Amino acid sequence: MDKHPGNKRRAFHKQAREHVRSLTPEAVQGRTHIDVQTELYLEELSDVIASSDMDCQTDAFLDKPATPLFIPAKTGKDVGTQVEEGELFDFDREVQPLLEVLVGKVIEQSLKEVMEEEELATLKDQQQAFEELRNYQLAEVQRLQEHERRRREEKEHRIAQQREVFKKEGETVQKIAARAYAQQYLSGLLPSVLTSLRTNGYFHDPVERDIESSFLPWLMSEVDNCLEKRNAARQLLDSIIFDVAQKRSGRFKELEAQTTEASEAP
Repeated sequence: MDKHPGNKRRAFHKQAREHVRSLTPEAVQGRTHIDVQTELYLEELSDVIASSDMDCQTDAFLDKPATPLFIPAKTGKDVGTQVEEGELFDFDREVQPLLEVLVGKVIEQSLKEVMEEEELATLKDQQQAFEELRNYQLAEVQRLQEHERRRREEKEHRIAQQREVFKKEGETVQKIAARAYAQQYLSGLLPSVLTSLRTNGYFHDPVERDIESSFLPWLMSEVDNCLEKRNAARQLLDSIIFDVAQKRSGRFKELEAQTTEASEAP
């Protein structure tokens, strides 16, 4: 609590007088204004207001004692009676329905447990049969996949072999064509040279006519026969490869149909 309320009042009056008082003009250049007390009694000016704290302590709260139970006053008279054994309750006769219910419940629960055990055993057998069937199907699928992989590798190997044969045949045909072209070119070049030499009177070949009439036609016929045989062999090989490819395609389709039927079968 504040012990000096007069200080607060004086500060309030002072602020009111300063607010009403006319403002001092601005200081000239080179000088400054400062605050000076003009009251009769000087006092220390401070923004901190002097204060002190006070407190008090109360006693601890005491709980209310429990309210005693209300017990009404006893009225009337006490009387009694004597009950002999077996007059009100026969244990053997009264307990019989309870025993029947208990025994029935026990038998019913036992039958339920036996049925549950049989059902669990049946489910276990079915699960085992299903797992065996699934393992067999997986093994069969793996076997078919492996068989298909081997057939595919064999097919690729055969195709590579046929491509190599075709490549060699192409190279052979190119060599034969180059040889035939060279022979044809040389066969045309040689007579021209001989004709030119004969025309110029250098020499006269007595076998020239024999070569032109016998050897060169025979040579050309042999070359033609050889080329025809090559072409016939190539056509025959193409037809054999086509037939083999058709048979393999039919077998693959039959295998796929069998695989589809086996997968759709239960």
